[in-house]
Amino acid sequence: MAAKRSSAQSNRSQRKNVSLQSVQEPHGDPPLSLDRIVATAVELLDAEGVDGLKMRRLADRLGAGAMSLYWHVDNKEEVFDLALDAVLEYRGPLQADEPEDWRSDVVHLLQDWRASMLRHPWSASLLSRRALGPNILNRLELLGKILSRAGVADADLNVAIWSLWNYVMGATITRASFGLSDNDQVAAQQRLTRLSEHYPTIERSRLLLDNDWDGTFRKGLDFLLDGLSPGQNSGSG
Repeated sequence: MAAKRSSAQSNRSQRKNVSLQSVQEPHGDPPLSLDRIVATAVELLDAEGVDGLKMRRLADRLGAGAMSLYWHVDNKEEVFDLALDAVLEYRGPLQADEPEDWRSDVVHLLQDWRASMLRHPWSASLLSRRALGPNILNRLELLGKILSRAGVADADLNVAIWSLWNYVMGATITRASFGLSDNDQVAAQQRLTRLSEHYPTIERSRLLLDNDWDGTFRKGLDFLLDGLSPGQNSGSG
C-alpha cells in the first residue's frame, strides 16, 4: 500500500512538472492548479453536499475538461481528502506558554473547529470516515500540547483528546442536522406540555425551545474542561 501511494505521488509530481500550457484551458480561464481544484471542490460541496461532488461536475465549474483534473489528483477520493483538510485549517493566535491560559486556548481552538465545520456542514460527515490530513492532525497536536501544558498526564491524554473530539463532533452534527423551524419547535414544546405527566423535567426546562446553540456549546465545554482542570483529573485513586 505504501509503495502504491508512493508511486501515485511520484506520478502526480511528474504530471505537475508538465508545462502550464498543457493544462491551460481555453476561454481565458486561469491555469488549472491543485489550489483551484480544491477551492472549487469546497464550493461545490457547500452548494450540493457530498453526493453532488462528481469529477465531471467539478470540471465544468472549473471550465476544464474532466480528464485534465487527473494531472493534479488521482481520483475523487483524493479530492474529498484535500477539500476536507482545507476547510479544517486553523489560523488561530499563537498559543501562550503560561499554564493558566490553557482553558482559553482550548476554547478558541474548539470553537473555531466547530465554526469551520458549521460553515461547511458536509465536513462533519466526512471527517469520521476519511484519512486525517495535516490540518486536522495539526489541530490534534496543538490540542495535545495545550492539555499537556495544563497538567493532563500522558496516561490520560488520549482520553482527554478523544472526549473533546467527540463533544465537538456531536455538537456540530446535532446543530447542522437540527432543522426544526421556530413554529415546529413551539408545536413540539406544546406537545411536550400536554405530556408533562410523563416528562416533567424536560417540560419544565422547556428543552425543545432552547435554541442557544452557541451558548450551550460553550457551557458544555466548560463542564468538560472543569473535569480536566489541575487537581480534577487525578484518576480513581
